[in-house]
Amino acid sequence: MNKSTLYVSLAAFALLSTGCSKKLSDFKSEYFSTNPLPVETVGEDVRAVVTAHVPAKFMVKNAKVTATPVLSWTENGVGGEAKGEPVVIQGENVRANGTIISFENGGVVNIPFATPYQQAMEQSELCMDFLVDQNGKIYQLPRVKVGNGVLATSTLASAATVTPAVAPDNFQKVINEKYSADIRFLINQANIRANQTSAADYIDLNKQLAEANSAANREIAGITVNSYASPDGSLKFNTELAERREKNTTSLMENQLKKDKITEFGELTSSFTPEDWEGFKSLVENSNIQDKELILSVLSMYKDPEEREREIRNLASVFNELSDQILPQLRYSKIIASINVIGKSDAEIAQLFASDPKSLSADEILYLATLTDDNSRRMDIYRKATELYPNDYRGFNNLGMTEYVAGNYAAAKGNYEKAARLNPASKEVEMNMGLLSLLDGNYAKANEQLGAAAGVPETADALGVYYLTQGEVSNALNAFGNVKTNNSALAHILAKDYTGAKSILAGIAVPDATTYYLTAILGARTGNESMVMSNLRQAVRMDSKLLNRARKDLEFSNYNLSSL
Repeated sequence: MNKSTLYVSLAAFALLSTGCSKKLSDFKSEYFSTNPLPVETVGEDVRAVVTAHVPAKFMVKNAKVTATPVLSWTENGVGGEAKGEPVVIQGENVRANGTIISFENGGVVNIPFATPYQQAMEQSELCMDFLVDQNGKIYQLPRVKVGNGVLATSTLASAATVTPAVAPDNFQKVINEKYSADIRFLINQANIRANQTSAADYIDLNKQLAEANSAANREIAGITVNSYASPDGSLKFNTELAERREKNTTSLMENQLKKDKITEFGELTSSFTPEDWEGFKSLVENSNIQDKELILSVLSMYKDPEEREREIRNLASVFNELSDQILPQLRYSKIIASINVIGKSDAEIAQLFASDPKSLSADEILYLATLTDDNSRRMDIYRKATELYPNDYRGFNNLGMTEYVAGNYAAAKGNYEKAARLNPASKEVEMNMGLLSLLDGNYAKANEQLGAAAGVPETADALGVYYLTQGEVSNALNAFGNVKTNNSALAHILAKDYTGAKSILAGIAVPDATTYYLTAILGARTGNESMVMSNLRQAVRMDSKLLNRARKDLEFSNYNLSSL
């Protein structure tokens, strides 16, 4: 063999040794980057992407590597791990379906990792395992650590803290009733005829005023007189005519009030309309007059009242019909009495509930429950409502609400189902059943039910929680809108809108332990140590279980929590 042939053989052998035949070297931690770091929960899953930056001259041509991300932890002396989906990385000479990495140039591979979150994962390690197949020779390379711990802030979203929907009562402390009577006039006259004061509606109006004057639970809020003239004749004449009708009708009512000895009637006000073109138009539109479209076009073409009246008179074929059917209806005064019916006071309702609950209406009992923040008291009231009014779905729905707040979800479900049977169309019940589906992790069903409850105010918070469980922060923010709850504040924290989160947390009417815990997280993310410590102390004071969470929570990894 000559020297040149020898050199070529040695070079080929060296290439074979480095590119194909040599065993794959160990992966190093600096070859990997993880995003996010630390690993975070997204909704109720742990999700991350590990990126392998394989250097040149590393990936031998005949090696196939199965790289598997593994999250491992130890809790109370017991180990656990969750494996992600393996990804195949292969050399240039391997026939497989993995990502090919050049021996000469190296390459980049993204390795997704996702697994359902468990609380023990907070203190954990994310590593990569490697199984190599090189021409049928199988061997394992050392595990490489690529992440430390899990930031589980998104798991603070809780359907249990959403306020269920309450089916509202219709109780009104003051119910306004209106009674009216019309006084009709002959053409061009303003005198009130006897047949008008003996008409049924006028007699009933004065009867209602007299009864309201003597009843303890009714009061006359006011009386108005509105007088009109039909739009035939000159504007000057009609103005004077309508004004005389107003004065005569007002005098009629003043004398009637004196006769009935009614002195408390709010205020008697009056007005007049010289030519009631709006009333004229409305009557024509609703009439059967053959040429009514022609009349209406005249009304729209001419704005001046006298021009209108003249042009309509020129329609000789229809003016007689107008004179007979329409114009007489516009010569009148309308008297309207406004009477307030005063309902029971809060104290009266409470006293009757204690002594004689059967005397209360369903709406009064449901209203009573809104006067207390004591959930046990509300539960007793709603339970009594279901006993007295077993066919009213609202009592069962609202009783279910109090049981949900108390954490008795099985009882809540039973009452929601009763309410649904009584009123299958109730959106409040649909929303509350959606909350139970959220708690059960039946997210498809929850989405369907919450969608069907659109329009119920409490649905905003529930739907926001649904989106948070799916890791859809943007949709959650849209769903929450202006709702000020812990869940809404959490969405803003996850979106890194710390100003918005601070505003929401400050606006929560009754802050709880989670409110203070979220405020501490906000302090940690904005570098405010005093905010962290003061709010953690308050959170732990209200819920001691949060102490253990805080000490493991990577949100507070830069703070010494030993004083807690």
